[in-house]
Amino acid sequence: MADEVRAAGGVVERDGRVAVVHRPKYDDWSLPKGKLEDDESFEAAALREVREETGLACTLGAELGSTRYRDPKGRPKVVRYWHMAPEDDGPFEPSREVDALRWVTRAEAQDVLTYAHDRELVRDLPSP
Repeated sequence: MADEVRAAGGVVERDGRVAVVHRPKYDDWSLPKGKLEDDESFEAAALREVREETGLACTLGAELGSTRYRDPKGRPKVVRYWHMAPEDDGPFEPSREVDALRWVTRAEAQDVLTYAHDRELVRDLPSP
C-alpha cells in the first residue's frame, strides 16, 4: 500500500524492566518508535529511533510483531517491533519529541502505557 505510513520500534528490556517514553505532543506513554526514512529498513529504523528517543544503542532480538492503525491524519500505519537489549547506558536527553524515559517492570507497564497495542507487546514478551 503506497500511502501506508511505515514505522518501527523496540521493546527495550534491561534487568527485568522495560523502557517507556513520554511524548509531550500527545501526552502519552509509549514504546520508543518512529517512521522509516527513505530506503531505510524496518530493522535499521527500529534501532535508530530507539537510540534517538532513549539515548541507548541496542542489539536487536526477536521480532515481536506489528500493530496497524490509523494515524492522527487518518492514514493507515504499520509499526513493527523488536525485543531489544541495550548495549550501554547511554544518557537520556529530553527533547521536544520525548521528554521523559522510565524503566518499569512488565507488570507496571500495563498501568503506565497509554495504548493497548503497546501493553499487549509487553504482556506477550517471552519469559526472561
